[in-house]
Amino acid sequence: MGLRDLVASPSDVAARPEVRWRTVGLTFSALLVLVVIRLFFLQVVEHATAVAAVNENSLRVATIPATRGEIVDRTGVVLVGNVQSTQLQISREQAALNPSVVGALSTLTGLSVHEINVRLKNVQYLPYQPVPLLTNTPPSVIQFVTLHPSEFPGVSLVKVSTRVYPHGGSIAPHLLGYVSNAATGENGVENFYESFLRGHNGSETLRVNSIGDVIGVSKVTAPQVGDSVVLNLDTGLQRAVNTALANGVSRVRHNVDPKSGKYPPAPNGAAIVLNAKTGAVLAMSSYPGYDLNKVSPFLSTSYFNYLESNGAFNNYAIQGLYTPGSTFKLVTATAQLQTQIFPADRYLNDSGTFVVPGCLHGANHGCVFHDDETTGTGQINLPLAITRSSDYYFYNLGYLFWQSRGRYGETAIQDVGNEYGLGEYTQVDLPYENVGRIDSPVVRQKLHAAAPKAFPNDSWYTGDNVEMAFGQGATAVTPLELAQTYATFANGGTRYAPQVAAAVVSATGRVVENYAPRVLGHVYLPPSVRLPIMQGLVGVVNDTTGTAYEPFHHYANFNLSSYVIAGKTGTASNQPGQEPNSWFVGFGPVASPQYVVLCVIGQGGYGADGAAPVVAQIFNYLVAHPISPINLAQVHATTQALVTSSGTSRH
Repeated sequence: MGLRDLVASPSDVAARPEVRWRTVGLTFSALLVLVVIRLFFLQVVEHATAVAAVNENSLRVATIPATRGEIVDRTGVVLVGNVQSTQLQISREQAALNPSVVGALSTLTGLSVHEINVRLKNVQYLPYQPVPLLTNTPPSVIQFVTLHPSEFPGVSLVKVSTRVYPHGGSIAPHLLGYVSNAATGENGVENFYESFLRGHNGSETLRVNSIGDVIGVSKVTAPQVGDSVVLNLDTGLQRAVNTALANGVSRVRHNVDPKSGKYPPAPNGAAIVLNAKTGAVLAMSSYPGYDLNKVSPFLSTSYFNYLESNGAFNNYAIQGLYTPGSTFKLVTATAQLQTQIFPADRYLNDSGTFVVPGCLHGANHGCVFHDDETTGTGQINLPLAITRSSDYYFYNLGYLFWQSRGRYGETAIQDVGNEYGLGEYTQVDLPYENVGRIDSPVVRQKLHAAAPKAFPNDSWYTGDNVEMAFGQGATAVTPLELAQTYATFANGGTRYAPQVAAAVVSATGRVVENYAPRVLGHVYLPPSVRLPIMQGLVGVVNDTTGTAYEPFHHYANFNLSSYVIAGKTGTASNQPGQEPNSWFVGFGPVASPQYVVLCVIGQGGYGADGAAPVVAQIFNYLVAHPISPINLAQVHATTQALVTSSGTSRH
């Protein structure tokens, strides 16, 4: 049987065209029904959803920036406030697509094409972040841009709150900090208390047409103004500290160091005033300074480079690391009297040259130490050694402690320094604090491992302990660490955290946060320890043989016999060829110490010549203008004015 027997021929099959048409018709009908059902769902069942989607597409949500809280001093004086203005911004993307807009903006605003292009290339702004060109945009510019939007693609006008500094942008820039172009705190109090200051942004729901033009406002959520931060700082004192420090730097730069024959370069320095009884930061100045008005809201590339080149961005009060020199003798003396390794009333003959007993390494290898400031002061006990800043006396203590390490341990002096807060974070309420170190066998090994060329010696000898005992070697401290140390001694042994802010207050006067003094530790200072050291520190200023007697009696304009000041000079050696660091730290009145005042001038020469006059002048202000208590009522009045002027709600 072949293929023909299996398949019928066409002539044998009846034609059925009606079946084909029926099949096609049914298929078409089914498709039509599906379309109708889908249209029904879209137009009837899903009508509300579709309308909502269309409406949503015609709405745009814009952020309403919150006004930042103010920063005020302890009496309510506004140091950082706000002003409402219109900011002219330009999109980088649109400027690249429409180069002619730069020329149009130049003609309209008076800014040069070069200046606009520089701002467009400024790396401070994120790639897709609009770049501000004018903050206080003149009404004529606002009107022209509003009436001719097609000529300015990518250009926008935004209502902003800009930081202002009623007492000048140079009053305390390092402590206050500044706000970035993204409206966040970048440094200082602005950064540390950002969560309080920033408030909460509001929103505005706008109706726009198909081409993006705003045709109405649908909903507004008002922003909430940030809380105000009340500082322990006193504005008048801060000004006095700034002036005294700047004058001190200028003075040492124009006076030849009699020992080296050079003019000290004095590239940087710091001055601090603490409340010895609470740790409150009453003033803090860092040199060189800068002007916040030139940083916020615009920081030009040229000014940024200038500040970077001279180190002005550094807050040397909390970030500078300086060899402490003789100011460290307070620590060694405390360790001496706590252990009674050498009685306070026992005399030594200070010849000006100390030879380490039994030293086998020769005169040039840590065996012989010379007094840097004197040729010897003869018979001295501990109080006289502090008053006259005898290095010889403390060389001897460094030697004795190392020889007695089997009894007191290898770090008897360093341990007391740590109790005072040296080599520890002070826990000040400011960002980017640095931490110092006290030289020791372990520290020496760590430094060598991290930087072998800078610290070639990883061993520890008797001579190293001798150097450490009078604040030399690899020991380095921040000014705030040392101020905290002397405040601890002045108040009898309680170490407080330095506190910049006193409170956070809402616009309604509600105290959001009230910062009480924070105790970090204690130093054992019974009368047998404290009184001999105090006698020596008082003698520094008031004894005719004291290292700071002359500068205080020259620069102080108050009665030193009725308002007694105690303190310590420091002349701390640096690398060969460099001028020493100039230190003075004092406290008073001695009967009940209230203020601790510190000054350091890096490479500023002798402590008595550079830093001591600065501290004397600061005490001039303190004696004449005792610091007033915190005044939260006045703060309430100023923050109320802030809310009224901003027209915003408050959380």
